[in-house]
Amino acid sequence: MSTYDFTSIIDRHGKDAIAVDGVGRVPGMAPAAPKPGFDVIPMWVADMNFPTVPTIQEEIIRRAQHPMFGYFQPTDEYFNAIIDWQRTRNGVTGLAAEHIGYENGVLGGVVSALKAFATPGDAVLLHSPTYIGFTHSIGDNGYRIVHSPLVRDADGVWRMDFDDMDRKIKENNIHVAVFCSPHNPCGRVWERWEIERAMEVYRANDCVVISDEIWSDIILGGHKHIPTQSVSDDARNRTIAFYAPSKTFNLAGLVGSYHIIYSEYLRDRVLAVSGKTHYNAMNVLSMHALIGAYRPEGHVWVDELRAVLTENVEYAVDYIRSHFEGIRVAKPEGTYMLFLDCTDWCAAHGVTLEELEKRGSDVGVAWQDGRQFQHPCAIRMNLALPKSRVEEAMHRLSEYVF
Repeated sequence: MSTYDFTSIIDRHGKDAIAVDGVGRVPGMAPAAPKPGFDVIPMWVADMNFPTVPTIQEEIIRRAQHPMFGYFQPTDEYFNAIIDWQRTRNGVTGLAAEHIGYENGVLGGVVSALKAFATPGDAVLLHSPTYIGFTHSIGDNGYRIVHSPLVRDADGVWRMDFDDMDRKIKENNIHVAVFCSPHNPCGRVWERWEIERAMEVYRANDCVVISDEIWSDIILGGHKHIPTQSVSDDARNRTIAFYAPSKTFNLAGLVGSYHIIYSEYLRDRVLAVSGKTHYNAMNVLSMHALIGAYRPEGHVWVDELRAVLTENVEYAVDYIRSHFEGIRVAKPEGTYMLFLDCTDWCAAHGVTLEELEKRGSDVGVAWQDGRQFQHPCAIRMNLALPKSRVEEAMHRLSEYVF
């Protein structure tokens, strides 16, 4: 029996939710609007359709009842909440307030770190499939993305190709790599040995590592997140890591991420970039949202969320594998996103990816074009909805699409 509500279907229309209000209105990004008679099942942009933990609202309301919202500094309570969360959830030791800094979103932090250690025109290593936010933020700032493709092993599990990483780094004179852990969109929760091997490649080539760990709380089944900085002393001092309560607790509209940087040198360089613009400033309500999220109730809420998402993933993956022959899907170990490889199905049925996507969006299954993630024929699918909505989506796909 859950303490919190993960079953209610909540109407988000008119409540500042691009997930529903953006459908049919953001060409090139959002899915097309459905045909009459079908409501939207939002399965594209990566936010959740669950009410967040009430302590967040309580904390924001408590602060909002005071009538002044002037200049402020992050409080000890803010830093202590992060330190406690990282210790409890990820086994992190030795983390102090000086290692933590606010970021206007993880992507903003990634760009600041890149500007500190690379010049526009420089190559940056990423794994592909690649999160679309990386593609835009890195490419739009003038850096040249070099992809090292993840490879599916005999069991269908996405793996890093360490030899390819090493070769690409050397060939392109790369000194900054962006690492995604857990991986979006493939849903891999890297094992310790995998992170160790990757960090050895980065160390041997003298690469600064920018590690996006925004999904680190959303781990499925029996998997465990290993912080990149925890695998060795070198990794601790080579890595700029980014975290956020926004993905975990559905707070993207509030904006509020943070970095963990142990190396004083790396920290000084990143702060030199992010601080001098004066744009990287926290909202006071975002600070209180994080404090509310990281309370004991937040721990319970996340544990229940993970169980709900694990059940949704098990159901959806089993359904797809048994009903949609030719669609390949690797069961994600973290995140709430499925990445459907549609290559074989499209070829067998003479249907283009655009046509397949339109079939889904026509019946309200608002899913996302996987080509945006550097895959030639794939669809990304969000499962952070009440299970009844996931079941409805699968039934519509079965009846009208596949």
